[in-house]
Amino acid sequence: MRKLPLLWYVLVILLIPATAVAGLFSDDEARDRIQRLEARVAQLEKENSKLVESSNLLQAANKQQTGSMLDMLTQVESLNQELRTLRGQNEELTHSLLEAKNRQKDFYVDLDARLRKIESAEAAAQSAATQKAAEKNAEDDKLALENTAFDVVYSHYKAANYSKVIESSHDFLQKFPESAHVPDVQYLLGDAYFSLDDFKKSIASYQVIVSKFENSPKVSDAWLSIASCQQQLKDVASARKTLKLLINKYPDSKAAKKAVKRLKSLK
Repeated sequence: MRKLPLLWYVLVILLIPATAVAGLFSDDEARDRIQRLEARVAQLEKENSKLVESSNLLQAANKQQTGSMLDMLTQVESLNQELRTLRGQNEELTHSLLEAKNRQKDFYVDLDARLRKIESAEAAAQSAATQKAAEKNAEDDKLALENTAFDVVYSHYKAANYSKVIESSHDFLQKFPESAHVPDVQYLLGDAYFSLDDFKKSIASYQVIVSKFENSPKVSDAWLSIASCQQQLKDVASARKTLKLLINKYPDSKAAKKAVKRLKSLK
């Protein structure tokens, strides 16, 4: 069964007493009262319609506002999600940048260490080369001094200045004991003593050659000179022995051939 609007119930309630007492009022009064009631009902219906319309508008506004709020919340959540994503990416980039800086630092530290090692090796090589060059120069200078000192001894020998030969020879042997000229200087010293008739010192000089420089080309001549000194000292037996030793040890030398002839002449 269809329900009547609330206003109709109100109208019925208002009309029932009016009808009941219609007989008590005149037709004009009753009609006027009914008109007022109908106007009141119309006004109530109008107000009710406005209320309904306002309610509908309010509901629509609330619904729209609720939708806007939901959209806004959705957007906020989306922005929060995007912000979290960006923060995560930023953390990853920061971590990657830190790792890159550490790798770059390690690279430069390793590069610096390698460069220092190379520079140290180059400096050491340069120092060694410089030292080697200095040693070579010193050796060359020493050799030049040796040669000059030997030339002094030999120039005195050629000039037959035997006292100077002896003096310069001792000076040479003191300054350059390891020189390759030592056997030659010892021989010149022995000849100088021989020329000054100091035969014992002459023998001593020659014996240095035969005892310490067996591979020197002066050895055979030194043995022959020793025999000569022994002859000068009237030690014929020792001279014979020395000449025979010379012939046996150096048979192909010029000194050995001279020794054969001299041995025949010895009595």
